[in-house]
Amino acid sequence: MALKQENTIDLPSLPRQRLGEQIADVLREQILLGQLSPGKNIPERETAAALGVSRTPLREGLLVLEAEGLVEMSPSKSPVVANPSFVEVNHLLLVQSALEELAGECACDEATQDEIDEIGAMHQMMVANVQEPDQIKFFQIDMAFHEAIVASTKNPSLIKTHKQYHSRLWRVRFLSARHREARDKAMVDHGRIVEGLRLRDKDQVSSEIRIHLRRAIENIRIVFAEEEASKSATD
Repeated sequence: MALKQENTIDLPSLPRQRLGEQIADVLREQILLGQLSPGKNIPERETAAALGVSRTPLREGLLVLEAEGLVEMSPSKSPVVANPSFVEVNHLLLVQSALEELAGECACDEATQDEIDEIGAMHQMMVANVQEPDQIKFFQIDMAFHEAIVASTKNPSLIKTHKQYHSRLWRVRFLSARHREARDKAMVDHGRIVEGLRLRDKDQVSSEIRIHLRRAIENIRIVFAEEEASKSATD
């Protein structure tokens, strides 16, 4: 699926059930894949027509994406794909890193063996799909791995706060994980995190999560630099 013209989006017609969520899924994928680029307007009338829906469920889907930090809404303007600066993203990632380090330590105390086994199974699924051409599928497993660690803490405040930061970083985390080298390093990091969880070793888990997310920050810095260079080349 790709943009046809400035104000026309090539999207499939959707059945009339859970429309808001389905619309969010379609637009989220286009944002992650760069088919709806940062700063791009999402004209509501044309987008609703392309989807074969009214503007009400479209707006419901856009509100989901706004909550995730992927779209910016305005009462007087068309919704716009969010375009945060590297500084803004870096601030979010530093907080998320601290939250996930804390979650890793708590998980060593609170996670059941079944939960740790499930986290380990997610890691093995990623290893099996490391060459998966469907980048979205691989990325979703990656994010589920991190979410499962946080969920295993059974700490409602930590889970809620992490979710707020986690969703706002989806696009940049996706971009940082596109390259095969980044995937390979993520597999090593995840394996060490799982090993630490099995040993209930708080120091190992928090240290490996810190290394993993610091690597993500560096990958994202490179992505921003590449996008800036590409933009300058076309100006």
